[in-house]
Amino acid sequence: MKKIFLILFVLFTTTLFSQKEPNLSKYKTQKEKLHAWAKYCDEFLAVENYKQLRVIGKKGVQLTSKSDYSNLSLFNFYVGVSFDYGSETDSISYYLEKSEQFGRQAKNNKRVIEALKQLLVCYKNYGSTSKRERVLNELHQVIDTSKNEFEKSKILAEISDYYINVGQYEKGLQYKIDGLKGRKKHLSKADYDDSINYGVQLVNISELYVTMENLPKSLEYLTESEPYLTKYKEGVAAVHKDFISIYLKQNNLKKAEERYSKFQSFLKTVDLGDCYEYFIESNLLFSNYYLERKQNSKALEYANYANSFAPKYASDFTKAQVNQSFGKIYLQQKNYQKALPFFKLAEPIIKEDTPEENSELHKLLADTYEGLGDKNLAYYHLSLYTKLQESLLAEKAKKNLAEMEAKYQNNVKKQEIQNKNLQIDTAKKQKYYFIGGLFLLAIIGSLLFYQSRNRKKTNEKLQILNSELDEANKAKTRFFSILNHDLRGPVANLVFFLQLQKESPEMLDEESTKRMQDKTMAGAENLLNSMEDILQWSKSQMENFKPQPKKINVNSLFDDTKMHFSSEEKVEITFENPQNIQINTDENYLKTIIRNLTGNAIKALDGIENPSILWKTWQENNVSYLSITDNGKGASDEQFKALYDDKEVVGIKTGLGLHLIRDLAKAINCEIEVNSKKDIGTTFTLKL
Repeated sequence: MKKIFLILFVLFTTTLFSQKEPNLSKYKTQKEKLHAWAKYCDEFLAVENYKQLRVIGKKGVQLTSKSDYSNLSLFNFYVGVSFDYGSETDSISYYLEKSEQFGRQAKNNKRVIEALKQLLVCYKNYGSTSKRERVLNELHQVIDTSKNEFEKSKILAEISDYYINVGQYEKGLQYKIDGLKGRKKHLSKADYDDSINYGVQLVNISELYVTMENLPKSLEYLTESEPYLTKYKEGVAAVHKDFISIYLKQNNLKKAEERYSKFQSFLKTVDLGDCYEYFIESNLLFSNYYLERKQNSKALEYANYANSFAPKYASDFTKAQVNQSFGKIYLQQKNYQKALPFFKLAEPIIKEDTPEENSELHKLLADTYEGLGDKNLAYYHLSLYTKLQESLLAEKAKKNLAEMEAKYQNNVKKQEIQNKNLQIDTAKKQKYYFIGGLFLLAIIGSLLFYQSRNRKKTNEKLQILNSELDEANKAKTRFFSILNHDLRGPVANLVFFLQLQKESPEMLDEESTKRMQDKTMAGAENLLNSMEDILQWSKSQMENFKPQPKKINVNSLFDDTKMHFSSEEKVEITFENPQNIQINTDENYLKTIIRNLTGNAIKALDGIENPSILWKTWQENNVSYLSITDNGKGASDEQFKALYDDKEVVGIKTGLGLHLIRDLAKAINCEIEVNSKKDIGTTFTLKL
């Protein structure tokens, strides 16, 4: 939606300008001259001619007297925003900080706030944490003290964009929604019709929900945006494209095609390049949809249709996307000779885009060169792909951990606030009782009685809160135990592969090296899936570590287990579910129990010839059963005592621990039976 913001800026901050330098000699006063020069700067800012804006902005500084702080702030602002926010942050911060300084000297809050909003973006790229925190705090103070709801909504939007850019989507979403409320109140009071800007904000929220994979909420906000964008043709086109994208993500092909037909009808009424560019992107969405389903002819049909509009309407990046789509289609057809030229055409543009897009292109090129038999170039592009993926995985893990930490800290703060409020209430009551005692000595006995009773109630409340806090700490401990168990195995496998590759490369021939690389990549992907699994669970469980039962298919649990232990080659793991059974229970609790039992069974099979594990499920008398059987050495009943005795504890070095299996099973009303025979094996049966 970047285009929408830029066009809106032109539409609603200025009219059409001639960009002709004003003749300052015809103005009588210095104030009139500077006002005319500022309008001249606005013209170049509106059309994003930053190179010229920098020149005339600096001239504006020269025209302004050293005591005119307000205009010095304004022209330094123009110069500051003319630099590139990605590569020239030093220059941006220099001029914007001067703009802020002069604005404060002029006591011009508007100029100070405008400088602060741009500095927030600059400091995000600049990496200055202390400066960034200062600007955030000041903008929050403006929000808290300002009575102008519309201005507050614009500041909230800037803060929202900041949090979204650093990966804190939920926090950014909340600020954006809060800002939207103020903007909606302003719709009927504005000096101009702000409905289009309001509609754009709704679309932005919709796209943010897509990023957060909440498609129903995304559709809700996108639908709400349509009436506000009817006069803004590029916005209408963007909304059509977003609807198509969401419907295809939902596999709702019928609605996607209906929206596509509406888009085609709409295009008959306009002839704007941006509208057709959104239409090209929509065709690429359909092409990719059919490509994922191996329907190459349909994919090629939409790609060709998109390409028919590209020469006239598409930007360089969109043309690169069209070329990449052709390459993907021919690659899937194993027509490597035909695919390669399209990828090469796309490469110069795509590599300047996001790491995700660049990574995908290198993987496609690696596959293409491999198909052509050029192993050197295939390895080169695969290496670039691997490096980009490692960087992306690290960044995603960092954001996930930051989000988990923020959520945990938020819960701790809530608990602290509750305790402090309770302490304040208690202190107030005690003060009132003390004052009353001074004036009413005759009834001091009654006051002491009431005070004692209220203290008892307060202590009871504190005891309840402390109990809740203790439960929260136990939940945290249990969660980190799960984190330790579910991630240690995949990480250990990954480290083993990397160490072997690094320390003993001579032991590996070319085939073994490739196999190790494939296993390393599979292990990394499995690790990421496990981390995302745990993160999703942690989000739902952070408030209360309680089961959330729902109907689940046992096959999905078996598939998860198979994927989790896919790197285990020594043990044959089989699964049987002939009745296609479904169980009503908490999926994550049961998944953790199954993973742990499988991991323990694998350990028990160490040194066993032809080791095997069998998972199976069945139903008897409306009762569901799951069992895991290994052909290990067996064990004594004493070794399984922790499953039944609450006082028995198993050390964390053994994995998640039988005691945690016991607790999780008890939480979901699952009974566990063990049958272990020496030199034959062990069977655990779960009764649900």
